[in-house]
Order: sequence, then structure tokens, then C-alpha cells
Amino acid sequence: MSGEVKAIFEPKSVVLVGASAREGVGAASPVFFGSLVHNTLHFFKGKTHVVDFSGRLNGSVKNLSEVPSGCDIAVIVLPPKLVMKNLRKLFARKVKSMVLVAGGFDQHQLEELTRVAAKQKVRVLGPNVLAGVINTAKGLCITLEREIMPPCGGIAMISQNCAVGTAMLDRACSYSAGVSKFASIGGGADITETDLLEFLTQDKETKVICIYLESVRDGRRFLESIREAVQKKPVVVLKGSTVREGVERDRIFVSALKQVGALQVSDIEELLSVADALAKQPCMRGNRVAVVTNVSGPAVLVADVLSREGLALAKLSNKVTKKIIQTYPNTSIADWVDIGIDANGDRYKFVLEQVLSDSGVDGVVVVNELKSTFLKLEDIQEVAKAAKKSEDTPVIDIVMCGKDCVLVREKLRGKDVCVYDSPRKAARALCALCSYGKTLKRFGK
Repeated sequence: MSGEVKAIFEPKSVVLVGASAREGVGAASPVFFGSLVHNTLHFFKGKTHVVDFSGRLNGSVKNLSEVPSGCDIAVIVLPPKLVMKNLRKLFARKVKSMVLVAGGFDQHQLEELTRVAAKQKVRVLGPNVLAGVINTAKGLCITLEREIMPPCGGIAMISQNCAVGTAMLDRACSYSAGVSKFASIGGGADITETDLLEFLTQDKETKVICIYLESVRDGRRFLESIREAVQKKPVVVLKGSTVREGVERDRIFVSALKQVGALQVSDIEELLSVADALAKQPCMRGNRVAVVTNVSGPAVLVADVLSREGLALAKLSNKVTKKIIQTYPNTSIADWVDIGIDANGDRYKFVLEQVLSDSGVDGVVVVNELKSTFLKLEDIQEVAKAAKKSEDTPVIDIVMCGKDCVLVREKLRGKDVCVYDSPRKAARALCALCSYGKTLKRFGK
């Protein structure tokens, strides 16, 4: 099944079908069609064909018959009646897959569409796929938002809701969190969340799978697919509950997600925080966390939130403690390692290397305070250098001042160090690394 979805994510050719001057509103509007054409021409590395029924866009053709046969994916930005009217013409061009942007299809139209598509062996994503499909490695950006293209990375995202999906993409861009692939399911007339999950499980570019979920068509198959997926890569689920679904039914499903190894989060912010860590950092072997800081106040807050989240403060060995004190006598080592407000990059690097060498440390939180300290922005690179040497212990960075956090995150872009602006986000990320480590052990991995 996953192989059949490949044309959606990895096309060599795309045909965009819409109207640039059609009167109308909603997802089939000329504005959305224009954004889609702009994104595809701007980002996509393959061949793009544009069919503009209005005949106004430069480089476009007016009839489907003018499109070369065998395009990998057709993206349709037309209202239901025009889609159904042109369906057989489209299939005559032997497209391999379709994305239906607009909604509003009635049951009869959906049944006819899926019946004909299945007969032609064409997979359909949608309808109502406003947030679209993204493959950063291929430059594929089938979205209605102009130039919302996240950096390339290991996070894949699936969303059953277009607005939530767009928010996930936007947050990934602001976090500089690397994304491999994204897909909005829309109405799910053909391709489902499980189809996408199974494809992403086998995808070599994807290190972690994130899913926003409201309901599931085939719960048994979906849960079994998650069980298979988590043995290869973590799956993070944000579950949206509804009154119609019922509290008890939702509680049972959430429990089932936990049993098959899915990691669950409470909001989009946590989803991206957790996913970024899972994509960049190794799992924790246990729950012992060391804190290295140049200021004491934030360290207190970090220690508090680690305790509330069920993580323990690591106690450094006498050997490591002695080595740190011998080199930097003014260092205070108690619940955390306070290296002082005069600490520079060299001190951070040395102390972090010693802490990471301690077998009693399963994870490290580094607090970098730039305000009212001697630490400079360029010193942050030394944290990344020390973290890179450790292949089996995660290192999480906290910069609590908002503007400084943005600067540090940009400085460490591409360094595989996660940077957060609050202790809670860092703690939730470490909890996810700890939980997924336990999941792998449970499956004997």
C-alpha cells in the first residue's frame, strides 16, 4: 500500500489544474490557484505543467488534452462540478495520483470519483486538501500559503485538519525544525492517515512521524501500523477530541495509542518541541538528567520542572566532580553544575564534555544566559561541539530570553542541538526521549 502513495510525495512531474479568472470563493478560488502555481514554480525541482481554464497565466495551456501523458500527480483546484465534468479527460492523460484541493463534494460524487479512480489505479488525496503536500528534498510545495516551506530535515507530519496542518508547518518554520514530508488528509475519500503512516514508516528521509488525529477510519489497522512504525522510528500523536465522539470512546483510543508505543502530546507547541528532539537526539538510557548553567535562577526552575515530569537530577561521580573543580575551582556542583556568569565557550565545552563522560548521566540540559553574563553568542558553538562528541546521551539547550533564544537557535542551525525557550519544553522533550527509549527496549530493539 505504501508504494502506491509514492507518486504523491515523490513526483517527477506535476500538472496543476484550475482557473485564474473564475468567479467564486473558497478553496477553488483563483487566489488559491495562483498561490499553488507560484509555490510549485518557485520550489519544485521537477517538471511543472499548468492548465488554466481561463487561459490567462503565462506558460499555461487551456485544455487538458495539451498536457503530456503520464504525469505523476495532478493537483485540482476546481469546484466539484468541474472536477466531475473533467474527470475522464484527466484520467485519459494517465496521471498516477490526484490531490483535490476543494471540498463540497456530495456522497454520490465522492463514490463516483473513487470508483473511477480505483478502476484507473489512481490514488486520490482529498478532497478539501487546503494545506496540501510537501516534500522538502524534492522542493514539492503543494500548499495554498505562499512560500511556507520549512527547512529540510527528519520530521514528517500528517494532519487531518488543514488549519492545524498549516499551524504545524508555520511552527516548524519558526523553530527551524527540519521537515522531510507533510500531508493534509482532507476528506480522506481514498488515501487515509494509515496509508500515509505506512509510507512514512519506510521513508528513509523521515526520522520521526507526527500525526494530528481527530478520528480513524480503520482503528485496528491504524494501531497495528503504529506498532510496526515505532519499532523503526518514533510516532508522536496529537489527538483532537470531539463531543460527538464521546469521552469514554476517546479515553479507550488514547489508551490503545499508548499500548502500541505512540507518544502523545497536548498541543502543537509540544508536538514540535518533542519531534525536534526525537529527530536530532539519541534516546535516554534512563531518567537521570544533569544541568549545566551559567546562572542559578533558571537552573532552579529547570530542576523543579524536571522533578514534576518524573525525571531525576543526576549526581556526578567523584571523578568527574574532581576534574571539573581542579580546572575551574569556582564551579558550584550540587543539584546542578553552576559554572558562573563569567563562563565562556571554552568553559562550557570542557564542563559539558566531563558531564557527558559520566555513566550516571542519561541526559543533559544546558542553560545559556546571554543577558547580564560574560557569555557571547559565538561561544554557543562550543556547546554544539561538545554535544556532537556524545553519540548516546542527548543534550538539550535552554535560552529563556526570547530574542536571545531566536539568535542562539539560528546560530546552531544545522548542528542537531535542540534549543528551547522554557524549562517545560526542554523537560517534555527529554521525557519523550526517555519514553521512546523504553518503547524500543519493550520491543527488544
